[in-house]
Amino acid sequence: MAVYPVTASFPRDETYGLASQMRRAASSIPSNIAEGCGRHGDAEFARFCIIARGSASELEYQLLLARDLKLLQTDDYERLSQQTVEVKRMLTVLLQKLTAER
Repeated sequence: MAVYPVTASFPRDETYGLASQMRRAASSIPSNIAEGCGRHGDAEFARFCIIARGSASELEYQLLLARDLKLLQTDDYERLSQQTVEVKRMLTVLLQKLTAER
């Protein structure tokens, strides 16, 4: 959710570029977790968690790019980057638990 207001201030020419990619990656994380929850069994859930973690990695890079392009303020970058890293950590722990009992 935090990505949406930050990307709203991006230049108009980034509306369908980096801003759109960042929003898509950010929304893909919980979407894949939700879809995995609706599947049958831990193996399928784990697969969707891996996809979600990939989206988080994608967002992590996009945040860095937006900062380097001066589209993000440093404090917004730091906050969003820390949140993204924390989500990746949580997904990693969840994946370890889902795959430990196989």
